[in-house]
This record gives sequence, structure tokens and C-alpha cells, in this order.
Amino acid sequence: MKQNIKYIKAVLASFILLISCADADKPFDEITSNEQRGAILRTISQEGSFFDRNDTSTAWSLVFEEQDQENGDLLEKVDFYIGFDDNTDDPDKPRFNGDQSRPEVLVETLTADQFEPGEFGFPRASVSSSFADALSTLGLVDGEFDGGDRILFRLELTLTDGRVFTNTDNTGTITGSFFNSPFLYPLVIKCVPTAPVPGDYTIKINDSFGDGWDGAFITVDLDGTETDYTITSGSSGEFTFNVPDGTSVLNFTYTSGSFEGEHTYEIIGPTGELAVEDGPSPTVGEIILSICI
Repeated sequence: MKQNIKYIKAVLASFILLISCADADKPFDEITSNEQRGAILRTISQEGSFFDRNDTSTAWSLVFEEQDQENGDLLEKVDFYIGFDDNTDDPDKPRFNGDQSRPEVLVETLTADQFEPGEFGFPRASVSSSFADALSTLGLVDGEFDGGDRILFRLELTLTDGRVFTNTDNTGTITGSFFNSPFLYPLVIKCVPTAPVPGDYTIKINDSFGDGWDGAFITVDLDGTETDYTITSGSSGEFTFNVPDGTSVLNFTYTSGSFEGEHTYEIIGPTGELAVEDGPSPTVGEIILSICI
């Protein structure tokens, strides 16, 4: 049924497009000849998806590619900023330490001559930061950050004609899919447990279409005993299980199915706080929890 609905939508979209083309009274080249287009910084690769509160050597790096209507010739520079978002600034939240949020700091400016041609000739460059470097740049010390807070990496592109592009200029078209040009890369600080934390865990599963997880599931390995959690129908499901004191192995894994853009989930840890959330299109493989104790 879902496939039929999506097929009908595609047919209707094609029909509307054909009508629009039939009604046009100008050739396509004439319409677009004076069109001013923007520019993007496309994500080529990214290493590191979070920082570990207990390990300041954890790191993040990004390789990106500039694309504009002159095939990169409009590139003047890219500014690289770091900021800090304190997500534990609510007095009613555990581990409240005041609002330690920091304004952005300019870390580096990459000029056009620092870029190298990529696979298709567009200019490419990279930026990176360890957790220790980010904390130093922002002036943060132990006790001013905790699990759930975020380090924000932002790119700002300036063209030779003076135009500037960053995350505030984004639309859904360029932040996902092939273009993958968010300009803003938030890295959550996690309290990664060094051993299983005992207590009750709750997995909350959601499907935006309302017909189950289409073959996807979360596997929990508890001392060698694996249990799969999923929903085969409906829009949500909630599962609670206990991790006994003395448990030596506790692993969570996400396995994908179809229509991944509909899938989201949350895992609540024994402290009652959100240990992880992901989706739409959750990351496949090991799920890293954040449990601050």
C-alpha cells in the first residue's frame, strides 16, 4: 500500500511538471540565463560523531568540497568557527552547572589557494579538532561541560562577488541527499560508560508513516543473550528491560530496513535521562549510549 501511495505521488508530480512545461512561453536557456545561483560546501567525508566527556583525545574531522556556478572559480575563502551549546542549563535538570554556553570563536580561515582539486575538479579542503583543542579554544574547563552539551562546528563560505553562505541559508534540498551541505556540524558530548550501568532501560521506537519499522530493529546483547526490539505495525512502541548489577556485556546495535527516513528511536538510561536518540535514517551499527553518573 505504501509503495502505491508513493507511486501515485510521483505520477502526480510528473503530471504537474508536464503542464508547467507546456504552459511556458520561453525556452529553458532563456529563463535560466539571468538566474543567480548559490554555492554549497558538500560533505565528502566525516570522521567522529561525538566527543567523550572522559576522553579529551576523541576527535572530529571533515573533508568538504566547494561548488558554485563557476565550478569553484567564485571561491574566495571559508571561515571555520567553533561554539558551545550548554544543554544542561536548566536548574531542574540533573548536573546543573549554570549556563556555560560560549559565543563562536573563529578558528581558521581557508583561502582559495589552500584548496586542492577533488575527484571532479571542484576545490576541496579539510578541517579538524580534538575535544581537547575545542575545549581550549572555547575556554571551557572541567565542570563547565557535561554529557548532552554540544560543540558546534560551523563553516562560512565567502565568494569573490561578496556573497556569503552558511547554515542559515540552507534548505532541506542541500542539507541531505547528494549535496549534504549543512555548514553546521554539532557534536554531542557523551558520557560513554566504561562498564554496563545497571538498572532499567527503555527503548522508544517511532515510525512517522505509522506502519511499523519495515524490517529494521534494535538488538540488545546482554551477556551474550541477544534480544531484538522493533514494531511491525503502528507508529510507536515502548520496551523496558533490566540490566542486573554485575553485568559484564551490554551492547546496542541498529539494523536498517526499508523506508529509513520514517524511523526514529530514543533510549532512556537508568538515570532517567536520554541516553541516545537517532533518526530519521538512524546510523547503522553500534549504538553508543551517554549515561552520566
